[in-house]
Amino acid sequence: MSDLTAAVRRARRGKRPPKRPASPMERREARWGYAFIAPWIIGFALFWLIPMLASLVFSTLDFQLTDPEATSFVGMSNWERAMSDPHTWQSLLVTLRFTVLFLPLSLVVALGLALLLNSAHLRGVGFFRLLFYAPSMIPLVAGILIWQQVLNPQTGWLNKIIGLTGVQATGAGGIRWFDNPVLVLFAFSFIGLWGVGNAMMINLAGLQGIPTQLYEAAAIDGAGWWRRLRTVTLPLLSPVMFYNLVIGSVLIMQYFVQPWVLFGATGHPEGGSRFLLIHFYQQAFVFGNMGYGAALAWFIFLVVAALTAVLFGTARFWVHYGSER
Repeated sequence: MSDLTAAVRRARRGKRPPKRPASPMERREARWGYAFIAPWIIGFALFWLIPMLASLVFSTLDFQLTDPEATSFVGMSNWERAMSDPHTWQSLLVTLRFTVLFLPLSLVVALGLALLLNSAHLRGVGFFRLLFYAPSMIPLVAGILIWQQVLNPQTGWLNKIIGLTGVQATGAGGIRWFDNPVLVLFAFSFIGLWGVGNAMMINLAGLQGIPTQLYEAAAIDGAGWWRRLRTVTLPLLSPVMFYNLVIGSVLIMQYFVQPWVLFGATGHPEGGSRFLLIHFYQQAFVFGNMGYGAALAWFIFLVVAALTAVLFGTARFWVHYGSER
């Protein structure tokens, strides 16, 4: 019986052919491969996997930074406390409100700037590309302090510009962007739009990868600018837009530096800046409740995982890849 016939019979019986033992050269190559990826594996285990598992253990303990010797096992009490704490749901609501406000706005602005810079009729494209991208290179804390002055009620540029339109924004007191729980989300949006250069550059790279023949064919068929945008640009750019959407959603769920620099962990005004990570930071590092903070950290992780799963579940309805028929 030939080897081919034996292989066919084993396949019919659902059996795999016996695995060929690795040669000395293959074993040596495998050892070198593991040696090269060992630094990454060690770093992942030390700085990601082990801390995550440790935080999961901490979430079952009553662990106080001020008195670590009094640590005791409390089971799911920290999780029950997180689910019943009104500040948890308030911080989640603030985070979701900011997501609904800022994420679509940032995606539209980034796409609009990319379309503008991709235009063949625009002169000085390199200068404008640098101009729009440069703010994202400024240290985040410095940019926040700059915007704190731009949004100052009495001397801020934005209030003065609004005052030129006839709206009373620069009178006594002016528009107090950081003292209103609704307006503070718009203030955070202004700060975020200032650093939209990264998403703009990613969109620009995606636009420049679209074949020009498709635009020429659409123009020959009589399609205008809006029709070409809707039927050619957006479908072919949808994978890039999906990437920006997922990354932006994850980053907003980790929103921390901006409210912390402006207000610390106070949640001013009236809880309007108490995002999920601010609530976690306040409980874990201000109050020292590390066990409860670990439970909140895992709660945030589950929220991010659920949001990401929803985005990937809806992607098949609107994201089109070039390899698909």
